[in-house]
Amino acid sequence: MKLEPGKFCPLIKKDCLQLGCSWFTQVRGKNPQTGADVDEWACAIVWMPLLTINTADEVRQCAAATESLRNELAVASAGASAIQSFMDIHGANKRLVFNQKVPE
Repeated sequence: MKLEPGKFCPLIKKDCLQLGCSWFTQVRGKNPQTGADVDEWACAIVWMPLLTINTADEVRQCAAATESLRNELAVASAGASAIQSFMDIHGANKRLVFNQKVPE
């Protein structure tokens, strides 16, 4: 048995007006659950669950990218801290100039 969506609109209490309604919207893209291409018209309220799932996926990807950047910055910061500690321990507090001798 295949389920078909009804045409009844609870806002106006009669059948959907389709293109006569401002909320009747076309959505194009990929279904976040199946990956299938979507190019359909439906009520904006009908699209809300699908778009909410898509938004959650995008937020999850953004959070993962932010965590990855944080991890890279933590490693770089630890390296810079180690260099600074080495310079402090060995009294290398003189200004470093590449390819030149520093006057003492």
